[in-house]
Amino acid sequence: MTAETLRIHPDEPEPELIEIVVKSLNSGNVVALPTDTFYGLAVDPVNLRAVDRIYDIKTRARHKPLSLLIAEVAQAYELARSLDTAFDRLAEKFWPGPLTIIVKAGGKLPLRVTANTGNLALRVPEAAIPRAIVARLGLPITATSANLSGLPECTYAAGVRDQLGDQIPLIVDGGPTARSTATTIVDLSGGGNSWMILREGAIPTHEIALALQH
Repeated sequence: MTAETLRIHPDEPEPELIEIVVKSLNSGNVVALPTDTFYGLAVDPVNLRAVDRIYDIKTRARHKPLSLLIAEVAQAYELARSLDTAFDRLAEKFWPGPLTIIVKAGGKLPLRVTANTGNLALRVPEAAIPRAIVARLGLPITATSANLSGLPECTYAAGVRDQLGDQIPLIVDGGPTARSTATTIVDLSGGGNSWMILREGAIPTHEIALALQH
């Protein structure tokens, strides 16, 4: 297999090209596409064979949940349960943006997407391409970084082709990603407005703390 490259405008994604990507996702394919941090691997999260394929491609440990991109905050309320004011504050201040929030999963997505943890890692990206794809697909898409475990994340489509070009059918080229720092990951799954930083990335911890002050 050699990946086809599909060039899509990063700021104003062409609807007919988004349609091609959505069809590929609906067929159970893994598609690489740009987010606002790195290129990511997208699948339809309800298609468990496609979800498994991502773990295979990345040689990723199966106990790690895949993060999901959504198009707008409202989608989080459909996918998660027991969202509290800590979630509301973070989503309002940092979405769209490089913040991944871990919350309790509702019943809408298969448990396997949560790596059987019962938690979801959600994010509304600043990048227009993934948001357009999610809006058209009607489901979130996975967004784990498009690289082999142990190799660097990719900020260009060419890097994805070098690492994964023989393993996936489609790479969306939206030019270089806007930043090259990973997202910050905040875990709110403990409930009761408790929070924990699992990874400090593009948003510093003190900004998270400030946003969550009562």
